[in-house]
Amino acid sequence: MTGVVVREGGSVPDISTPEAFKQAPLNARSVAYTDPKAGGSGGIMFSALLEKHGIAEAINKKAVLGKSGHDVTTSIAEGRAEIGTTFISEVLPVKGARVVGPLPGELHIANTYTAAIHARASSRSRAEALLRKLSDPTTRPRWIAAGLETLFRIVKDLARRHGFT
Repeated sequence: MTGVVVREGGSVPDISTPEAFKQAPLNARSVAYTDPKAGGSGGIMFSALLEKHGIAEAINKKAVLGKSGHDVTTSIAEGRAEIGTTFISEVLPVKGARVVGPLPGELHIANTYTAAIHARASSRSRAEALLRKLSDPTTRPRWIAAGLETLFRIVKDLARRHGFT
């Protein structure tokens, strides 16, 4: 999931609502995110979000673009950018960076990964074992601690947003 990141010990912006979040990068001196031209999905999605909300021109004037989420996080930890967005899982290993939280409300961006076994897999039983391990409910806390949402959490949130219980 995409989150907002600041330097450890730095000012923490209000990102509690979509409108508050939109003000955070506008108020910042510099904003880091993955260069959409680098091909990373986080940068492409964030760039589209900026365009959709009419703030792309203002943000791009002060953008610090990285080649990856790690570059984005490092630029914030080292003080080259004040605020940024990238996948939360890419922020957690970088010392000096702090996750403020995920993008709020309808701005929430989740990247989905899927897995499958090729029909002609040479070691189908090993592939099945890997998929079982990856989807084992007992590993859910590890995925969450690493900044990754589980499918269960995403489905539950979508159901809540659309009035299903």
